[in-house]
Amino acid sequence: MKYPQNLFIKPITMRSIAPVVAVALLSLLAGCTDESIPTAPEVKNAWVRFTQPGQKTTGVFMTITAPKNTQLIGISTPVASTAELREMAMEGDVMKLRPVNGGLVLPAGKPVELKPGSYHVMLTGLKDTMPKDSTVTLTLRFRDDRGVESNTDVDVPVTASAPKIQPDFVSASSNYSIRRKY
Repeated sequence: MKYPQNLFIKPITMRSIAPVVAVALLSLLAGCTDESIPTAPEVKNAWVRFTQPGQKTTGVFMTITAPKNTQLIGISTPVASTAELREMAMEGDVMKLRPVNGGLVLPAGKPVELKPGSYHVMLTGLKDTMPKDSTVTLTLRFRDDRGVESNTDVDVPVTASAPKIQPDFVSASSNYSIRRKY
């Protein structure tokens, strides 16, 4: 079959559609940003050390894993006047306790453990006793590597010691919940 040659339609060739295909692919790739990756750091095995009547300070411990480079930049709770990220470290024969200024770096995919004798959260100016088997709500404030800040509320159990971790059920070993806020 012969086609008239005076039509304004050119035959479709790979050369003629290549720019259209390239623009379509770039548009698709632009929609595939790292925003689709979960940004909320995961908190596991969190616990607050119980207190005796009259005691005004206690420690909070947990393991935090961020899916991308993030910093823990603040902590707050209604049960204490101050919640501060601290580091305990040995300098020679002396144990030093000092605030962590500028936030705690959470490298992508690497668990960072806040534990006794190391990084931890110090609650000071407790408004009441922290009895065993109660719960404390903490708000953790994070900043990701693009400068985006977010808050995560964590309900943390009060215990005498770290929760027992069962190898098959690591995340189920602590009784706490996470509520995400932006």
